[in-house]
Amino acid sequence: MSSQLDNSVNQRFSSRLGLLVSALGIAVGTGNFWRFPRIAAQSAGEKGAGSFLIGWVLFLFLWSIPLIIAEYALGKKHRSGPIGVFLKAAGRRLSWMGSFVAMVTIAIAFYYAVIVGWCLFYLVQVLIIPLPGSTEEAFHIWNNFQDSAWPFLFHLIAITLAALAIWKGIRSIEKVNTILIPCLLVIILISVTRAVSLPGSVEGIRYLFTPDWSQLKEPSTWLAALTQNAWDTGAGWGLFLTYAAYMQVKHGAVKNAFITALGNNTISLFAGIIIFSTVFSVLHIEMGMQNPEILSIMKSSGPASTGLTFIWLPQLYQRMFFGKPLAFIFFLGLFFASFTSLIAMLELASRVLLDKGMKRSSAILIVVLIVYLAGLPSVINVNFLSNQDFVWGLGLIISGAFISIAVSKNKVRVITAEINAVDGDWKAGRWWMFNISYFIPAAALILLLWWLFLSATVFAPGDWMNPFNPFSVMTCLVQWGTFLVIFVLCNRFIIKGL
Repeated sequence: MSSQLDNSVNQRFSSRLGLLVSALGIAVGTGNFWRFPRIAAQSAGEKGAGSFLIGWVLFLFLWSIPLIIAEYALGKKHRSGPIGVFLKAAGRRLSWMGSFVAMVTIAIAFYYAVIVGWCLFYLVQVLIIPLPGSTEEAFHIWNNFQDSAWPFLFHLIAITLAALAIWKGIRSIEKVNTILIPCLLVIILISVTRAVSLPGSVEGIRYLFTPDWSQLKEPSTWLAALTQNAWDTGAGWGLFLTYAAYMQVKHGAVKNAFITALGNNTISLFAGIIIFSTVFSVLHIEMGMQNPEILSIMKSSGPASTGLTFIWLPQLYQRMFFGKPLAFIFFLGLFFASFTSLIAMLELASRVLLDKGMKRSSAILIVVLIVYLAGLPSVINVNFLSNQDFVWGLGLIISGAFISIAVSKNKVRVITAEINAVDGDWKAGRWWMFNISYFIPAAALILLLWWLFLSATVFAPGDWMNPFNPFSVMTCLVQWGTFLVIFVLCNRFIIKGL
């Protein structure tokens, strides 16, 4: 039905390179530059953040890569968005899972577009005003921006630019990514080269990679590692599944998944090196602060460290030789990275409507309106944004488990045989079959139950039932539960016409 109304759903990537750069556009985003350094700082122990990195790397191979392979395989086979894929792969009774997978990503898009707006604002700021010379001045710029009308405008600009990028379908998406991703990689290399050359940068790098072994006993470390890896790579979002609907038959799943995930996590490590090197260099060498004091600052830069990248980096670049051009290059790269991820999120949301038979132009306009309006609470209140990042970041664990269930319902051996039938691709062997069938659903269940139990008995025994605590168990259960109930009850209506 939709193919008769809109030919964009039948488009294909013109080349494997176009597919890869677009897939990197999904994976590389603010999760690398804005989220990874602050989650590493929040999860760090007294000696360093290396324990968090151990869990993060393990989940890359046990969780993210298997899920990305699954998304490529399901999307390529069924040529639909998340809801249509679940309907075809898991059946009518479980297609509500596809609605939840789509909802998690769309809910992230609501506040993600706000962050893209921040990136664009700071890119403009770097051009027109001097970099802040002190922490007070940096906080003043941040607070004035948050208290003004600018976030509303830049939120709208970010969504509008992303809508234009997906207006003509995968052809325009591929063109945008083919330009932005190579530029981003050059920017990252320039930034990391400068960061590691700073005096004292080795102290920040050492702290980033040094394990505090006691942290491995904490479920919060493993939850942070898993959710950050899913955030980093885009695994479980349904974004690769959506782009895979536009893959050519000859494009394989396994090799592309490894290249995408490993390339993305390498960029995350570069981003961590850039920020930890810069922060430790200036605060330790120039201002004489010690590690505990530096870490405290990194953890307290805005609610849940949301301002770390925006509050600290501009003033740190101000202290560097050639600092203003470097700051511009960094924020240009940050904007490119966040923008390419946002266009994938809007394409997923639009694809849901396209699969229902709607014209692309109408679908995009509806998505733009919804994402703008639903993002306003995060524009108004950064604490609300932090809550949404917490709730839906953890929601990615459920999404990942649902995707593994879809593969199982579609028969793992059948999917594996289809993956392995592509000439020139690597094989999805028993390791993939085990991870997608057993490890991912088991890990999701165990980690969530472990976190729930310890929250009720150790972490917040008096407050875990409070849904208005932005980081409580109940705020997650209420928000997830609300949408799950709606999707189950409205399942027949949602899948009608697909």
